[in-house]
Amino acid sequence: MKHSRLTPARLTLTLLVLSALLLITVVLSLCFGSTSYRPWQLLGNGPDAALARDVVLELRLPRTLAAIAVGGLLALAGALQQVLLRNPLADPYILGTSGGASVGALLALLLGAGVGTVNLAACCGALLSITLVFILARKDHSSSQARLLLTGVAIASFCGALSSLLLSLAPDGLLRGMVFWMLGDLAGARWQLALPLLLALLLLVWPLARQLNVLSQGAQTAHALGANTRKLQWLLYFVAAAATAIAVTTAGMIGFIGLIVPHALRLVLGHDQRLLLPAVALTGGTVLLAADITSRIILAPQQLPVGVITALAGVPVFLWLLQHRGAAR
Repeated sequence: MKHSRLTPARLTLTLLVLSALLLITVVLSLCFGSTSYRPWQLLGNGPDAALARDVVLELRLPRTLAAIAVGGLLALAGALQQVLLRNPLADPYILGTSGGASVGALLALLLGAGVGTVNLAACCGALLSITLVFILARKDHSSSQARLLLTGVAIASFCGALSSLLLSLAPDGLLRGMVFWMLGDLAGARWQLALPLLLALLLLVWPLARQLNVLSQGAQTAHALGANTRKLQWLLYFVAAAATAIAVTTAGMIGFIGLIVPHALRLVLGHDQRLLLPAVALTGGTVLLAADITSRIILAPQQLPVGVITALAGVPVFLWLLQHRGAAR
């Protein structure tokens, strides 16, 4: 598929359209949930207005902001990993970040910790796994992608075994909450760290978009064109790992957002990272927010883990993308 050259007008128009879609989804998220309260009921008086205020402002709005942040972080991390590995099927969890976060969170839940402690433990586990992967990958003073990936796979497998052990030791009263966390759940998720971090990481990597365009042609080509590929690669690996760590810490392990969103937008918008990076951040938030709305209303008043919805919808979409990509060749 051929794509038109990126111009300021095309960049602005595309981002405005994606922002409008996100805004529409935000409005829907504030309007719909497991109860029938709507935002305009805030304007009234009486007990219904007070309940509507609690539901809309205290429950739906924070959850909406958390979904935008987590979806944007996962999509941004996935886009960076796909460029770095030159593999359109790479996802944010490829370096084992989610495994460390799972061990930390499940251990905290098993010990009966509160929400804040669980999030802190997940963040520490993710950062520890990232640090361990980078230390082991650079032990021989090399930075080959193959060594980094193999180290990440090994750490992820080890963390997966530890997570299974913790689940097997958990009493029945804690098991449901632990499983919900592993499936990915936005109930009670906090946006105060994730959303500013998304903006900060996007502002950090967006100015590097031209260098990313060169890097996507291959490290040797980028080096021949004068790009400092070694520093750029490690910076982007760190950004992707940090984005994944905060996303997993905020909402657990939510699949397919970081895999499908960058891949689909690349098919539609092209490979220019100047457009792709902000586009995936906006679209990732929109897609995860739409999945969260579905998880709230499909079996209302019961709420499903949003990770279940992304997996159920993500598999057929992913297979369709593979077929579309193969037909386009």
